[in-house]
Amino acid sequence: MKNIFNIIAAMMLLIACDNRVEVAVDIDAPIYPDYADVTIPVNIAPLNFLVRNDLAKDVRVFVEGELMAESSGNEVTFNKKEWREMLQRHCGKTVTVNVHVGQQNEWLEYVPFKWTIVADSIDPYLTYRLIEPDYEVFSRLQLQERCVENFSVRNFCDHERVGNRCMNCHTFSQQNPDLSMMYVRGEGGGAVLNRKGKLSLLDIKAEGMVGGSVYFGFHPDGRHIVFSANKIIPAFHASGSKRLEVFDSESDVYVADLTDGRIVSCPLLSDSLQLETFPTFSPDGSEIYFCSAVKPSFTGDVEKVIKQLQYCLCRISFDAASESFGTKVDTISVAGTSICHPRVSPDGTHLLYTVQDYGTFPIWHREADLRMLNLKTMTVDSLSIVNSNRSDTYHSWSSNSRWFVFASKRDDGLYGKPYFCYVDRKGKAHKPFVLPQQHPDFYDNFLKSFNAPELGRGSLPFTANDVRKLMNTTQPRKFTHP
Repeated sequence: MKNIFNIIAAMMLLIACDNRVEVAVDIDAPIYPDYADVTIPVNIAPLNFLVRNDLAKDVRVFVEGELMAESSGNEVTFNKKEWREMLQRHCGKTVTVNVHVGQQNEWLEYVPFKWTIVADSIDPYLTYRLIEPDYEVFSRLQLQERCVENFSVRNFCDHERVGNRCMNCHTFSQQNPDLSMMYVRGEGGGAVLNRKGKLSLLDIKAEGMVGGSVYFGFHPDGRHIVFSANKIIPAFHASGSKRLEVFDSESDVYVADLTDGRIVSCPLLSDSLQLETFPTFSPDGSEIYFCSAVKPSFTGDVEKVIKQLQYCLCRISFDAASESFGTKVDTISVAGTSICHPRVSPDGTHLLYTVQDYGTFPIWHREADLRMLNLKTMTVDSLSIVNSNRSDTYHSWSSNSRWFVFASKRDDGLYGKPYFCYVDRKGKAHKPFVLPQQHPDFYDNFLKSFNAPELGRGSLPFTANDVRKLMNTTQPRKFTHP
């Protein structure tokens, strides 16, 4: 009741010299991005937004009765200092947000919405690949780092500085900025390993493998990675809404010792009758999760063959001390669709993965959705509050297991944007929200996708120039496969 009086009092002061009539309407505030009724971390940057009202001349935003933003036109930008103070003041609470829009002869008061502010902070840095959403321009890429607590952003790898080569995703070890790796493709390329800012170039491939390292994940010891070697084939659909399909004709899973430059394999993960891909370690390093499918013959109608490719989720034990694998593969989930990109939460309680009708490349699949497996009860959450009808995938966890980020094309089906989702201590997922931007019209004008977002606990200790120097002066270190 006190908040209601505060809002009324503030409104009376504001309109004292304004002859426009105050009108309360039973309409949700038409804001973009959609920040209504979301759960946010206490350390997030201001949720600046647009009011989609062509008649708007002024906008005023109240949080718990306090005027937080006032602007001409339809853009709402919050003062950074006041925003941080508001988050700290209401941490652990749900606040009411009132949006008032001044038009020609009246002030419209929309139906209020809520922000739930939680003390569980999100990791402060996000890395991602910026890519134009077309198969023809895969070379024009940047890898960027963005601080999610403010709006600072920088390139840490740029296609122009690495000879216009294609660059693949960047991945942390346990969200640690002092240990990470990324791929620079093409002749003279390799895996760029970062250890506390010291970069090295690795050629993680050995004789007898179908290809070099593609998808990988770090062991918690920081010494080993598990990776897949894939022979990747692009194909075009003859008709329909899907244009391009990317699939594996061959793929196996290996473990590499980054210190000794040695690759170890297991017959169960290099079965010529199976396709194995997307490996990742459990948080304690004792298990490897991966996806597997029966290898088709790839004869006849290729498009028909591709639509038969459906991967299941599998697991095998691993001992890092002896570099030995388990003696059996457990099939964890057969979804009736295709499963890809398993990622285990750092606390080991949940596993996120993507499902799609077929194949392994969800970026081209509109129907791609996220699923969350409870590893204690083995129950699956369909994440209905998280998913949209336009490709939700490429997910990663925050170090406290309370947040994950994923790429979604929910706005237009073309451009992927990073969304954050809160998972509370009961394992319940909450409505996600998009990465906030300093200028609220940013996503209206930005024509690149945010691909493969990864959360990190700190800023990366190297620059794009460091990567350029490495690529120009260093030969990749070769690996052996006994």
